[in-house]
Amino acid sequence: MTETILAALERYYDTVPRVGGARGEDFGALTLFVQEGEGWQYYARPALGGSDATAADVLEVLERQRELKVPEAFEWVAETSPSLRAAVEAAGLHVHAHPLMVLDAAAEPLPPHPEVRLLGADDPLLRAAVTVPALAFSAPGTALGEAGPAELAAALEDPDTEARRARVSGMLTDGRTGLAAAVRDGVVLCSGQYNPVGDVAEIVGVGTLPAARRRGLALAVTAALVARARERGARTVFLSAGDEDVARIYGRAGFRRVATALIAEPPATAA
Repeated sequence: MTETILAALERYYDTVPRVGGARGEDFGALTLFVQEGEGWQYYARPALGGSDATAADVLEVLERQRELKVPEAFEWVAETSPSLRAAVEAAGLHVHAHPLMVLDAAAEPLPPHPEVRLLGADDPLLRAAVTVPALAFSAPGTALGEAGPAELAAALEDPDTEARRARVSGMLTDGRTGLAAAVRDGVVLCSGQYNPVGDVAEIVGVGTLPAARRRGLALAVTAALVARARERGARTVFLSAGDEDVARIYGRAGFRRVATALIAEPPATAA
């Protein structure tokens, strides 16, 4: 059963960048996804049905990423491509591991949260909703933090937030994403998205303002996204958790760990 799920996820990973406007450049054992025009900058990953990549393959892709001035990033599933970690580490990249979780088909849906709702393409809170995760991920983890409504208001002054809102608005219009947010007194405290491809959907970017953590909002937003994805025909719903603490939260929504998602990037440089 797990092998069947992982095969479905491989097809999803190979398709979703293309649906998002990226072209796939073939490097034999690896595929580099390059965004056409503005939008999310993608990564390289194992070619669908390809052979094991070597350090030389990784270096070739890195050279191309540098030429294109795109992020030097690789993403893959450890259990599906077990030899790739050694190859990217030999090329000098640092690997981060994240629990890869799939919703149990028999999981009972959580009750709706009164402060969580789905946002449409023209919702006036959409700009705030696409900004909240950036503040959340700048202070990772589940502990309470300082950033709250005041910091969100300041972040919304950045003109880049409008471009982000416009991209997500277009995706909502096209049905390429769905977005839910927890809103209190007109302020977005938590938000997240799901991206469907066929009957598979990935929950992405669920983040809570650090000052609003420990209130169950991320769990409630996730539950709303799951419910909408299932309504729209998703049979497999999955996500990658930031760490084990976050994975335990998703476990309460019916997700179970099936594998490990790996992300490789250049090591951080000392300031």
